Amino acid sequence: PLRVALVIAVAMLAGCSSSATGGTTGSTPATVASTPAPNETVPPVTEPPTTVAPTSTLPLSPAMVKFTPLIRGVDKPVDIAWRPNDPTLFLVQQDGRIVPIRDGTPGAAVLDISTAVSTGSEQGLLGLAFHPTKPLAYVDYTDTAGNSVIAEYAVAANGTFDTASARTVLQVEQPYPNHNGGKVLFGHDGYLYIGFGDGGGSGDQDRRALNTGQLLGKILRIDPTATGSGAYTIPADNPFVGVAGARGEIWSVGLRNPWRFTFDRANGDLWIADVGQNLWEEVDVAPAAKGAGRGANFGWSAFEATHAFNADQPSDAVTMPIYEYPHGPQGCSVSGAAVYRGATIPSLAGWFLFSDYCSGIVWATRADGNVVTLGTLTSVSSINDGPDGAVYVLAYDGTVFRIDPS
Repeated sequence: PLRVALVIAVAMLAGCSSSATGGTTGSTPATVASTPAPNETVPPVTEPPTTVAPTSTLPLSPAMVKFTPLIRGVDKPVDIAWRPNDPTLFLVQQDGRIVPIRDGTPGAAVLDISTAVSTGSEQGLLGLAFHPTKPLAYVDYTDTAGNSVIAEYAVAANGTFDTASARTVLQVEQPYPNHNGGKVLFGHDGYLYIGFGDGGGSGDQDRRALNTGQLLGKILRIDPTATGSGAYTIPADNPFVGVAGARGEIWSVGLRNPWRFTFDRANGDLWIADVGQNLWEEVDVAPAAKGAGRGANFGWSAFEATHAFNADQPSDAVTMPIYEYPHGPQGCSVSGAAVYRGATIPSLAGWFLFSDYCSGIVWATRADGNVVTLGTLTSVSSINDGPDGAVYVLAYDGTVFRIDPS
């Protein structure tokens, strides 16, 4: 039995390895992507800021921080996002609504797609990202057929979403109702990164995570804006472009359920909280100096964290986690993900913040694997960084916290 008691309570993100059967295999994009020709111009890479201090070497202890409740009583929060040059906090609720928070007060939903969203198991409205230069927003949700949809909306000056403008960018068939992933995030390069789990079931039973012919068990990288007849464009420098049998959208492989990931705004490093099977949870990091995950294999399902798992899967050239922990008192479902780049807690600068849904423990870690326990909350569903580098922690029971100096 694998987390059976948590199937309902934690299903949204726990990545529990259910024994669900049925469904179809594989993944199919909503439309055929237009792959740039070799001589086609692609957007230039925007270098990350260099004015932010690197990871602090100052002492860090839980006595230095506190969790300040900013919002209470919201329904099943799973993500937050900000528009460029807008202090409004946009809160994503699993039931299909996005609610603006201004001065600590929730407003009327700027988007309500609750009738189009399936909220069983690990499904629902799971992620939100605003385009860095255009009045567009992208959401990741599970439709009523149980499939993952990346959709685009035009956003008005007041922050409301134009439902008439809704456009499906990418649709991926989900064979099971768990391991849907859900994170969408724009990188420093202006491209949209999308996290998909391995499709669900137990133990990567259909061996999708390392299959480059499928999109599941991967992080993808696309230009989501429509061009010509294509719903999106595959960047010409993606690692699997031109590889026979591979999907060009793929950026990284070997992930079980990358529920939350982030880029360090100071140096561009990619950090991933990847939910494990039934024994181990893991945190991965891919330094920007080595491609920030470009073509990286994070090991699943040849490995669960650093431990051999499916012997029939290739086990070479794996980027191993920098931190792992066993199921038990520390938890059973890792959640993240944000790197602190705020100005008020110097000792926390550059530390990666993550938690566990089951235990509620909130940790900070560095790339060297040094880990500090900062405190314990309840049912942490997501951790996000705001425009000023401050870090926010979402509790699934309805509270949004900010990490402040004590």
